[in-house]
Amino acid sequence: MAFDIRPGEAYTIRRKVLKFFGAAFHIYDPQGQVVGYCKQKAFKLKEDIRVYTDESCTTEMIVIKARSMIDFGAMYDVTLPDGSSVGSFRRKGLKSSFLRDHWLVFDGGGRQVAEVIEDGSFLAFARRYVDLVSLFSPQKFTIKKPDGSIVARYRQHFNLFVYRLSVAVERDDPDVDDLVILAGGCLLCAIEGRQSAG
Repeated sequence: MAFDIRPGEAYTIRRKVLKFFGAAFHIYDPQGQVVGYCKQKAFKLKEDIRVYTDESCTTEMIVIKARSMIDFGAMYDVTLPDGSSVGSFRRKGLKSSFLRDHWLVFDGGGRQVAEVIEDGSFLAFARRYVDLVSLFSPQKFTIKKPDGSIVARYRQHFNLFVYRLSVAVERDDPDVDDLVILAGGCLLCAIEGRQSAG
């Protein structure tokens, strides 16, 4: 399967919509090999995303779970299969709903270490209210540290039928685990992909 891979992009997450049964995500490496898979159940009151190493769903890689029912400022914990925390995300609700998406990123100890911010101000605002802008101007996100340094980037592909998101890790960072970066991409596919489909 050919993707528009750009230099530095480590993963491409492809969201396949299953109308009545939720959604499935395939995670590909730059060579197009599946390195992760998750199936998101429909009609769940609390988000519970489990990422496996492949479609057999026998070996978990990470778990992304909401602490409460979906709301404007939901908190999502990222844990290893043994339950140990590697980080978490909190969506800044009102800002994400009306202006541009904004998430706070925490390390395994609960300390805020970065933010995920949707790029662009006007286009981000316009995407929420004009379908054509959303269609022809795919989203981009940046993970930034408090000092402004960039840890990773997410880039939505232009595609009319399938939600795809590429993940580029800009640099190793002691505060932001690579699995947290990947989990952030899965969350964006789950939340943003669902909004785009709706």
